[in-house]
Amino acid sequence: MKSLRLISALLDYPNCDIWDYPHELIGIVKYCEELSVNQKKTLVQFINKISDLDLMDAQSNYVDLFDRGRSLSLLLFEHVHGESRDRGQAMINLMNQYQEVGLHLSGGELPDYLPRYLEYVSQLNTKDAKEGLKNIAPILALITERLKQRGSYYFELFEVLLALSEENIDSKALHQQVSNEDDDYTPEALDAVWEEEQVRFLGEEGCNSALQHQHQRRFVNHVSPQYLNMSDINGVQQ
Repeated sequence: MKSLRLISALLDYPNCDIWDYPHELIGIVKYCEELSVNQKKTLVQFINKISDLDLMDAQSNYVDLFDRGRSLSLLLFEHVHGESRDRGQAMINLMNQYQEVGLHLSGGELPDYLPRYLEYVSQLNTKDAKEGLKNIAPILALITERLKQRGSYYFELFEVLLALSEENIDSKALHQQVSNEDDDYTPEALDAVWEEEQVRFLGEEGCNSALQHQHQRRFVNHVSPQYLNMSDINGVQQ
């Protein structure tokens, strides 16, 4: 599925490549045969939205959204295992799957980082790719609803992924669950997380590769994640 590789790039930390070649990205959309006409329009509109932003503003917005609190973490196992020992084994298993298709991670990257997982799934045949999306559909649904309630247009990418998974989700139960959650990105919540650790903001390095991976680890070993209640929202309508 070509669309998964494209969405992987769009969900990654904003970098110069995306901003320098928006028209090329839009050109790729028309070759994504697995997408409906409306889904293609959604991706084109998203690309236009982010490319209209200044790169530094886009990077700052990205950090504010995905790196402040764990509720919107793009580390998949954060929503299921947290810091339990099960997460370590799950990481190993996922790394083995990546190696089978010849996917290698850059230094400092974690295997459960969603853009990298989508890159892996994009290399599978259509049947296995859909199964790979089904495996994370409850997490995708949870983040989708949280993004909606945060008023972020990033939810559009997650809605496309969720539709491609063809998984049934009880949207009403999910909405209620998220509505009852405590915010973990407020100044008060962040103060509790960091305690005496100084918060580091993006500087003038822009597209420095170290900054691109720094955000993945920012909340490791901090804050209890809001765990996914999979039994409530996964496949309820089947």
